[in-house]
Amino acid sequence: MIVAEQKTLDEIAESIEGFKKVILASCGTCVTVCMAGGEKEALKLQGLLKAKQTEVEIEVVNLKRQCDHEFIDDLIDEFQDGEVILSLACGVGVQFMSEKLEDKLVLPGLNTKFYGAARELAYWTEYCQGCGNCLLERTCGVCPVTRCSKSNFNGPCGGSQNGKCEVDPDNIDCGWQLIYDRVKRFDKLDRLASIYELRDWRTSRDGGPRTTRRTDVIVEGQDG
Repeated sequence: MIVAEQKTLDEIAESIEGFKKVILASCGTCVTVCMAGGEKEALKLQGLLKAKQTEVEIEVVNLKRQCDHEFIDDLIDEFQDGEVILSLACGVGVQFMSEKLEDKLVLPGLNTKFYGAARELAYWTEYCQGCGNCLLERTCGVCPVTRCSKSNFNGPCGGSQNGKCEVDPDNIDCGWQLIYDRVKRFDKLDRLASIYELRDWRTSRDGGPRTTRRTDVIVEGQDG
């Protein structure tokens, strides 16, 4: 899931200053799970903003997702009266809403952090950077790109001590210690004897926005 956190009230209030009618758009998926941008958070933010900027009219619109056009299309009329849309989605939702509602200014209410998993209540850990060329089969499910602070591909750096990372020895495990322990558990240590080739990062964040299209699931005659 994408993990995000809400911007400060002052930041949000400043971004909508001067507008008289604001549509506050929640999102019902990732940001709801991480308690940053769901309906509950939108209603709370609505109250706080009204108390801070009493002259502004703020209406909450709840979307199931802001990254799928059908959910935006279902509520397209709800956005027409707003001067500006304050989106509580991740950065993907903000940009997709801007594209769909091209005549409306869409502003972010959250800071998007990373792809993560819930370890416990209100505690998430980053696991993936979306590099576009997954190699978890070689490391038995531990990602060196994300879990190693330096994204090393051929073992730990000299700063690894007692299974901990020099970046924050109290809180960060050495990614390569995690890989070693996992590979050893499944008796696959021979995998670590091979040197990783120079990484081709073109599948990651180079060359403009990445796209993925599943032609095998597109219904004939239906646009993507």
